[in-house]
Amino acid sequence: MSDVAEQELVQEWHELLARYSAVFSTMECRLQERHGIGANEFEALERLATCDFKCRSADLTGAIHLSQSATSRLVARLEKEGLVERALCEVDRRGIFVTITDAGREKYLAAKQTHREVLQETLR
Repeated sequence: MSDVAEQELVQEWHELLARYSAVFSTMECRLQERHGIGANEFEALERLATCDFKCRSADLTGAIHLSQSATSRLVARLEKEGLVERALCEVDRRGIFVTITDAGREKYLAAKQTHREVLQETLR
């Protein structure tokens, strides 16, 4: 790879990071101000609201792009707030399912418009 090609590649990477940071920061602030949840909490609620019935905890980890331990802490906070419930899988006792509660669905629906507004403002 030439020096010029490498510099262009690194520049593209920095621009991507800057764009992500701007979107995520705006999203985090707006969702906290209006709905009392962060961007990661919203992403978890959206994933749960759009899956058929329940979601394996491991699948949620991949969908919201956090580590397994960070996802576990996030789910524990959402459960404490009454927004999700956790249950053991009947087939595999090591597996945990997470489901959104009615309160979680209401919170998600209220925050969804804010989420989409931020995407529209920052990505268009």
